[in-house]
Amino acid sequence: MNKIPKIAESEWRVMKILWENSPKTANEIVTLLSAETNWNPKTIKTLLNRLVKKQALGFEKEGRTYLYYPLVSKDECAKSERKSILARVYDGSLKPMLASFIEEENLLPEEIDELKQILEQKKGK
Repeated sequence: MNKIPKIAESEWRVMKILWENSPKTANEIVTLLSAETNWNPKTIKTLLNRLVKKQALGFEKEGRTYLYYPLVSKDECAKSERKSILARVYDGSLKPMLASFIEEENLLPEEIDELKQILEQKKGK
C-alpha cells in the first residue's frame, strides 16, 4: 500500500488490538475494548467500518462472522503520524521537536546514553 491512511485517536485503539493479535471478530474486539473503555458496541463497529473504508483494515467473511486484520503495519502508521506532527506543529524542523521532548521528559541516565549512541550512529552515516 502506497498511501498510509490517517488514523484517528479512537481508531488507534482498535488498530493496536489487531496489531497485537489478528484476525479477530467484531465481537472479540468489542469485548476487549469494552473492558477498557465505556464505548457502545455500535461505536466500536462504526470504527471498524471506518478503518475498512480507509483501507487500514481488511476482513474475511466466515459464515455470518467477519474476521478483521490490519492492512498496514504499526510502524508504517507511526512513521506517518510522526511526519504529520513534524509538519503541522514544528514546520518540518526536527531539532525543535526533539529538543522539546528531551527538555520536557524525565530521562534516565541509560536513556540519555542510548540517545547519544543513536546520534553518534547517525553522525557516522
